Amino acid sequence: MNLKSLLIGLEGLKAKGNLDIDIKGIACNSKEVKEGYLFVAIKGFETDGHIYIEEALKNGAIAILIEEGCDLKSFKVTSDTTVIMAKDTREALAIISNNYYDNPSRKFKLIGVTGTKGKTTTTYMIKEILERAGKKVGLIGTIETYINGKKIKNNDRTTPESLELQELFSKMVETGVEVVVMEVSSQSLKLHRVSGCDFDIGVFTNFSEDHISKNEHPTMEDYLQSKLKLFEMCKEGIVNADDIQGSKIPKLFPDKQFTTFGIDNYANLVAKDITVTNSYVDFKVKLTNVNERVKTGIPGRFSVYNSLASICVAKKFGVDSEVIKQALLEVRVPGRSEMVDNKLELPIMIDYAHTPESLQNILQAVKTYTPGKVVSVFGCGGDRDSAKRPQMGEISGRIAEYTIITSDNTRSEDPAEIAKQIEKGIKKTKGKYEIILDRKEAIRKAISMATKRDIVVLTGKGHETYQEIKGKRYPFDEREIVREIIKEKK
Repeated sequence: MNLKSLLIGLEGLKAKGNLDIDIKGIACNSKEVKEGYLFVAIKGFETDGHIYIEEALKNGAIAILIEEGCDLKSFKVTSDTTVIMAKDTREALAIISNNYYDNPSRKFKLIGVTGTKGKTTTTYMIKEILERAGKKVGLIGTIETYINGKKIKNNDRTTPESLELQELFSKMVETGVEVVVMEVSSQSLKLHRVSGCDFDIGVFTNFSEDHISKNEHPTMEDYLQSKLKLFEMCKEGIVNADDIQGSKIPKLFPDKQFTTFGIDNYANLVAKDITVTNSYVDFKVKLTNVNERVKTGIPGRFSVYNSLASICVAKKFGVDSEVIKQALLEVRVPGRSEMVDNKLELPIMIDYAHTPESLQNILQAVKTYTPGKVVSVFGCGGDRDSAKRPQMGEISGRIAEYTIITSDNTRSEDPAEIAKQIEKGIKKTKGKYEIILDRKEAIRKAISMATKRDIVVLTGKGHETYQEIKGKRYPFDEREIVREIIKEKK
């Protein structure tokens, strides 16, 4: 593609050399550069891409994009290399990537979901509803990427870098995708990963303290303002009227159309007569002109909010109420309050909670709606923050009726030593517990203790389907293990 065409939409550029050249590819990693490529140098938190300019040139780059303030004289740039200088190379990369892949997000309906919590579950709910309505759907988020019902890959970040994102969008266009639903993190908005994307609908789930650090957001205000960027980019919005910040968004963007949802405050879509159990939640809501009862197999009050957000999206697409109800009943989100269906109908939940805060949140949540006992099964990963181990032990001992300390991804550490550190915390409580290092046996014991009034909560692994031990990954899918154990029961 002609370099001039790639730069359309970028302002304030400075250039040296020939812009009328053919670019065969784009890379922001010098190792991925090939002959005829444009190399975009990005200043990261840990390394500066500008120091790899010479490597990129050796690998075949014919043009480089650098950031203002970069000392070009310190690099050995040949006279025939085209050099472009931009104020922000991250933003420039996003626009160039859009141009390179011919602005793919204009060729389907794009739904962006942002918020502190609930992004993953809400995107899966929307995906399930729209697919059942016959739409070809793409999904991009924290856990994985899907195209037309097929899992493409596991993801290591919520929102991909702009170059990867536009490539994914392009693949989705090629396969006939009609709607893409994606999680949009505050970081992706702040760092321009989604700049240039043509969002049709922006969804705001909620806002609370998170991601406050030197390399993320220095203040809560910066965190909030980053999230609000989504509504500068979308045609219309869907927001949580019960969230303090969410309720303010429509007034901040008076030229946009908004739909609100909630439980306690006035909203366009309101849930009433809510029932929360240890295996599901149901409520009444106006899917048409009358209140209808909706049930979803993801328990918890938060699940009502996520369902309402997804219903708002579904109504924008004119989805039939029966399709909505069936989709919400059957949707499962890998490792996010995921209930494992089983023949004994025992409430068994898998959740990715692997920090003190997330463990406390999930255990407190299930405690509120479980009539019987909460059985907590968890461990802590090796070669990671050891200070959280006694904290998590204390949290589980304080909230759960019974805790089974077991192994997680122990990596290079001794699982018994990790368990001892967890035990120090649980000993500060009156909670009953035992240590079973073999995770499968720990799950077996938990299931043997449970009745339909109880709930077994398996935390830490979530969507992972492996155990990492001494540098090797072994197959370990907790869903399969649960069903295998229950199958053994007569």
